[in-house]
Amino acid sequence: MSTNPGLLKDPAGWRYYSAAIGYAVGGYALGIVGLFDSFWLVNVAATLLLAHAMTIAAYLIHECGHNLIFQRSRNNAKLGRVMSWLCGAAYGTYEDMRYKHFRHHVDNDDVVWFAYDDFFERHPVLTNITRVLEWAYVPAHDLIMHFVMVFTSFVIPQRRNQRLRNVTVILIRGSLFAAVFILAPKVALLYMLAYLIMVHVLRFMDSVQHDYPYSTTLFETSTAPHKGDSDWEQEHTFSNTLSLRFPKLNWLTLNFGYHNAHHANMNLPFYRLPALHAELSGNDPAFVIPFMAQLKLYHRNRVSRIYNPQTEHYPQGREYLRTAQTGDGPIGGNAASFLTSF
Repeated sequence: MSTNPGLLKDPAGWRYYSAAIGYAVGGYALGIVGLFDSFWLVNVAATLLLAHAMTIAAYLIHECGHNLIFQRSRNNAKLGRVMSWLCGAAYGTYEDMRYKHFRHHVDNDDVVWFAYDDFFERHPVLTNITRVLEWAYVPAHDLIMHFVMVFTSFVIPQRRNQRLRNVTVILIRGSLFAAVFILAPKVALLYMLAYLIMVHVLRFMDSVQHDYPYSTTLFETSTAPHKGDSDWEQEHTFSNTLSLRFPKLNWLTLNFGYHNAHHANMNLPFYRLPALHAELSGNDPAFVIPFMAQLKLYHRNRVSRIYNPQTEHYPQGREYLRTAQTGDGPIGGNAASFLTSF
């Protein structure tokens, strides 16, 4: 690549984004190759590497969506589309993912099309199956969302014009997976395991970052009551870093845990978020949900979290943060991923 400083939005990005993109692409390729190895230790290492490479690819889509890498939006879009193929999010369009995520920022709301609480109420048998699978640490709730994403143009009326593209992606990815499953079923199963690990990582990071309810206004004019209210946004946004003592560990998720900093300035690349977080909070642990508390919440609430209507008695704002820091509550949420476009 040319080192023309005008290509990237921030010249310092050459160092960070080259490393992240190289890791995502190289880790994906190396991980796939390692799945074919006959030695089980290599298989384990390859599965973990593949899962993490897909996770970094997903967070690079987030960076692209905010136009944080390249000067021109079209270059961010091109890279975002490539990364969506790596992490299994190519069934919907990059533009739809970006639009939904920007509504989240602009409206200060979780803007969706799919009302999954209503869906679970209407399908009690499926709800019970989902609960059993979630108890066994199978991210069934998010797999339902992924199923909708795979067939997005057939499920969402507003996406009908995308059917040719949608079918093309299904045929390409489906044929490749079917061929691998027939010729090397172990590889197919390990790939599925790597994908499930990625899903767990993404929703672990998402689960306690907001106490927003969701609204089914994705295809409607915004009526969000807190749109543009930055003070309310910060009060209802929560940072869940992996570590404050060893900040480099947060690069494992491209600093996505510095979430208050990201919402305070969504135009900052991931490598500049720690400095803004320090400016906003003084790196005071009182402003962060500790990692061990996050683990407790994720484990204890893994079943109840799939159907979690929030009443007026549900802790919000500073109370939400305080209770989350204890590891005893709140429940948190599922299925708020920026990889879904509905």
